[in-house]
Amino acid sequence: MSIVAPEGARISTLFSAEEIAVRVRELAGEIVAAMGPNPLVIPILKGSFIFAADLLRALHEAGAAPDMDFISLSSYGKGTQSLGEVKIVRDTEAEIAERDVLLVDDILESGRTLAFAKDLMAARRARSVRTCVLLDKKGKLAVDMKADFVGFDCADKFVVGYGMDVAHALRQLPFVGVVEH
Repeated sequence: MSIVAPEGARISTLFSAEEIAVRVRELAGEIVAAMGPNPLVIPILKGSFIFAADLLRALHEAGAAPDMDFISLSSYGKGTQSLGEVKIVRDTEAEIAERDVLLVDDILESGRTLAFAKDLMAARRARSVRTCVLLDKKGKLAVDMKADFVGFDCADKFVVGYGMDVAHALRQLPFVGVVEH
């Protein structure tokens, strides 16, 4: 499937909705096996919201009863390149101390955002902090960061859909697509 994006770019499918659904169910099983049935799931907004919603439903189907909260972090502003500095846009409200925390993000690219969130949860005395990303762009890390649970390895391409955007557009696509100019 190919659609037209803003400014005339085309979007081709990288991971279909069906492929994503299968992998999310597999991830849920891996997470429950590793973390037990009661993690505090904290999606990093905005990009992970669709992935996190599907993952939470899959965790329920896998026998878990996760608690959840949200954090919104930004290192991109309105551009497509990381600015290098992570800031908290919206903080969590849940008590973190002595909880097993699962941070959920859309993509591990520079690693700055996920590393910042992981360090923040550790500083708040989480019992454990694990990370789950839908996409892992190998070779793009600016910091020492490795996700505990990975949906898919991703080539170095600009991706959109399934919560990820270009200039705040195309988050609604049910698949992960590649922007082709």
